[in-house]
Amino acid sequence: MKVTTRCTALLFLLGAFAQAQFPSAIKHVIVVFQENRTPDNLFHDLCTPPWWTGTGTCPYDISTTFVDGTGTTQPLAPVGLATNFDLSHAHSAFVSEKNNPATPLKPSCGSVGTLVYGCTPSTWNQFMYVENGVSLNYNNSYGKGTTHILDPYYTMATQWGWGNFMYQTNQGPSYPAHQFIFGGSSAPTAGDDAAGTFIAENPSPGGAAAGCFAPLTETNFLIDINGNETSYGNNGMNGNFCFNRGVNHSSLAELLDQKGVSWKYYAPTAGSIWTAPNSDEPLCLPNYTTGKCTNPEYVSNVIIGSVGNRAQFLKDLTSTSSCNLPAVSWVIPDGGWSDHASSNSGLGPSWVAAIVNGVGNNKTCNYWANTAVVITWDDWGGWYDHEAPYVNTPFPNYNYGFRVPLIVVSGYTPKGFVSNVKPRDFGSVLNMIEGIFLGGEGKLGFADARSTDDLHDFFPGPFQAFPTTPVVAVQDANYFTGLTTTPAKVKDAPIDPDDD
Repeated sequence: MKVTTRCTALLFLLGAFAQAQFPSAIKHVIVVFQENRTPDNLFHDLCTPPWWTGTGTCPYDISTTFVDGTGTTQPLAPVGLATNFDLSHAHSAFVSEKNNPATPLKPSCGSVGTLVYGCTPSTWNQFMYVENGVSLNYNNSYGKGTTHILDPYYTMATQWGWGNFMYQTNQGPSYPAHQFIFGGSSAPTAGDDAAGTFIAENPSPGGAAAGCFAPLTETNFLIDINGNETSYGNNGMNGNFCFNRGVNHSSLAELLDQKGVSWKYYAPTAGSIWTAPNSDEPLCLPNYTTGKCTNPEYVSNVIIGSVGNRAQFLKDLTSTSSCNLPAVSWVIPDGGWSDHASSNSGLGPSWVAAIVNGVGNNKTCNYWANTAVVITWDDWGGWYDHEAPYVNTPFPNYNYGFRVPLIVVSGYTPKGFVSNVKPRDFGSVLNMIEGIFLGGEGKLGFADARSTDDLHDFFPGPFQAFPTTPVVAVQDANYFTGLTTTPAKVKDAPIDPDDD
């Protein structure tokens, strides 16, 4: 009895300690999950004026060069944010880049030719960065030659918090990454997770519905603790990709439900590989006859966009009539605002800026005083990063991957704060949410329990007011909320999430 009492007391103290890491005023966490970039690729100029004007060593761990196969240091080549080519970010591409970091990966440019600045069949590889400051011949569907398109990202990284050592939890593409940010794992079951067996890739065929309503012929790959991949699925049965990882929970959403904590998952399309709740069996409660999820929590909380309503999260955020923003929001972009090479229109930075400005400018709801925004990217997208993947235990053959950018925005984050906590991953984001709303961390028992971080160093306080000048971007929130069913211009047309 004494032992039980002591254990209970210890758990209570640990929970209270976790909760105390964060300002008690925080009532909302917004997780903005962009696509397919590394710090070196997207934040090339962080250590140059006007972004860094200090003296001494720049605090941002960014490299503008790489070492080629001859041992010669070479500059990264410029390219636009929006392109009509893509780099592989399958697990095999990760292994190639990790084991042979100086070897260019050169998929054919096909018919691209010189349409994309810096992209010809001889130069297209991972050693490129997104040019921001000068007018280049971008293949940017928002507008060729658009300059300073990245300024919102740079402003947020230098105005609030930047993390130097954020790693994607998995060593592969979008589908498993979204499983990790929502549920802490891409494993089909809790037993698989404990054994280090994860879904490793995007499903095949590309473009087919992912999750509980995947085609009966859909396949993926399971990767084991030794890094071996075996084919999974394609057995003519429903439910191959409808995961149940535990009796009481399969994702963080169920734990939030149990505590009465509100949440929503905003996604562009229902069957996308980016729509993580579609693979959560207890949350979905699939009806295979109708092809729909029947759980009221899913129906109410998974918000799917449409051609005429692609920015519901911004509408909810900027509303001054209800002030009904959920405690936790996962915000997945339309493909055009995703930063995903070959499918984005160049407006990802404007989209994220609209979210941050929406938090800061909604004085009626006072969101700036009680909201934290975590901005990160789902995987490395095949691009170069000079930091080697962090070797994680106990599953080094699939956790972790390459670095991805991390920006944390709140009224409690000092201007220009740079964190060197290492390592942190998607489990860190889950721990932050758990610490704020669930009274303790590691409660899923997956990536959160394996993580040693919860992002609490970004919130030392004291509270600081939102700047009088909002984050300046190419477009503002009115652009996104005003898009109609019939786009006025090609650049306004909806773009489905990419299938890789």
